[in-house]
Amino acid sequence: MSQQLLQAVSQAQLRADIPDFAPGDTVRVHVRVVEGTRERTQVFEGVVLAREGGGIQENFIVRRIASHNVGVERRFLLNSPRIERIELVRRAKVRRAKLYYLRKLQGKAARLKERR
Repeated sequence: MSQQLLQAVSQAQLRADIPDFAPGDTVRVHVRVVEGTRERTQVFEGVVLAREGGGIQENFIVRRIASHNVGVERRFLLNSPRIERIELVRRAKVRRAKLYYLRKLQGKAARLKERR
């Protein structure tokens, strides 16, 4: 009984407006950021390194290259109300579920083949 109730509650929290994306894809995540009393939208664009978990706890890691060639990774909860929307920029052809090897690469070596 309690397991069914838990599933029903978490099912109601799942979002339907999330595009189908996989590791290797480049996404643009629009995040609501609260600074004091003000609220604004911040865009974080980068390559999806991994998707983990399932259901209400599913999350994904996005990596982008910031200024001075510093890699910045950020983990987002897929069903979070803080995420305004997720845009799919481009798809890439990869053969792994986790792309942690991209952390060691930079420049042209870190390019991924586009999936058509």
